[in-house]
Amino acid sequence: MISADTIVQLHDELTRAWHDDSAAPVDSESNEWIARVARHHRANFDLWHVEDEARTPGVSDALLADVKRRIDCANQLRNDLVEQLDQALLDYLEPQLLPDADAPLHSESPGLMIDRLSILALKVYHTREEALRADAPPGHAQRNKGRLEILEVQRADLAHCLDALWRETLDGTRRFKIYRQMKMYNDPTLNPAIYRNSPGKCD
Repeated sequence: MISADTIVQLHDELTRAWHDDSAAPVDSESNEWIARVARHHRANFDLWHVEDEARTPGVSDALLADVKRRIDCANQLRNDLVEQLDQALLDYLEPQLLPDADAPLHSESPGLMIDRLSILALKVYHTREEALRADAPPGHAQRNKGRLEILEVQRADLAHCLDALWRETLDGTRRFKIYRQMKMYNDPTLNPAIYRNSPGKCD
């Protein structure tokens, strides 16, 4: 079910497509697992660009407040989708009586690793952009070429680790479980800044 190469390729293809056309579909003829990976990557893509907006010089306080709320909502969606990725994998494994309850526990779930790969895909794309930027100051391109090399190595290492975890899980020699994020800031019953003032929600 998991192929790190497929996930990395999908991340890169979608990142390019959405930069060319932000309204491009998240997925088309993909299977449900690939569609889940794509939806999660879209959440990270949107979060990345909303966070860019928050750092625009001279932006008004009102716009910053709006951007902050959008960041909170996008981040909540991202975390929910990570948990859904892990749940889909556990649902796939359950009929095979996996993961083996007696196997050593891995400290990071596949969903969290896919989340990191998604962010690395965005870093790779934007760092490559900076390395090719025509109007950049002297030394900028070379600096970003060096950063790009490091990012590519980090992504390859993480992809290898994801494949290894999935292989070991199928072999019954390693297990993982969902790590619930238990986010509190968007919950009107848990965030005192909300329940002591007015209710709020993410649209």
